[in-house]
Amino acid sequence: MVSKTEIPSMINGVDRNKLFGTVDAVKDTPELAKFTFKIHNEWLDGAHNRSTIQTFFGAGTDFEHPVKFELDGDEPAVLLGQDQGPNSGEYLLHALAACVTTAMVYHAAARGIAIEEVVSSIDGDIDLRGFLGIDPKVRNGFQEIRMNFRIKADVPDEQLQELCKIGQRYSPVLDSITHGVPVKIAAERMS
Repeated sequence: MVSKTEIPSMINGVDRNKLFGTVDAVKDTPELAKFTFKIHNEWLDGAHNRSTIQTFFGAGTDFEHPVKFELDGDEPAVLLGQDQGPNSGEYLLHALAACVTTAMVYHAAARGIAIEEVVSSIDGDIDLRGFLGIDPKVRNGFQEIRMNFRIKADVPDEQLQELCKIGQRYSPVLDSITHGVPVKIAAERMS
């Protein structure tokens, strides 16, 4: 067993000293854990729309990303789009894969487990009869999502499986999808 002092500060690209400092700060001041992420979306044409991401709130402070992120969304031609960006379902799958992977990597670093490589594949099934209003018994969203991870780390198979479970356990996006989250929607007239 490696002692805490023998574990390097940087594991998996994560500075463990800063990670544990953050954990301690949140334990001491729980309101620092509250974050609000923001996206501004504008419809462009057909299925094409663009989201911009520039600011967020967290740790009691408003932050601005060094660059403004722009995410174009569209549909493929077979779904009457112009294929100028991934569709919303593909973005959801990306968010899920990225979040579970990040949770796995951060928690592995906290445990002193070095990961050399993580590759995942994710796919989900949608039946358009729900979205198109053809069959009210068919769900509008994904019927099933499947994720598969390939992880390269110098650990026994049991610990490899545990790493995968850790990612699932601590992923905010997976939690939001599997347990639902209240979504409040309002509309107002533009002038």
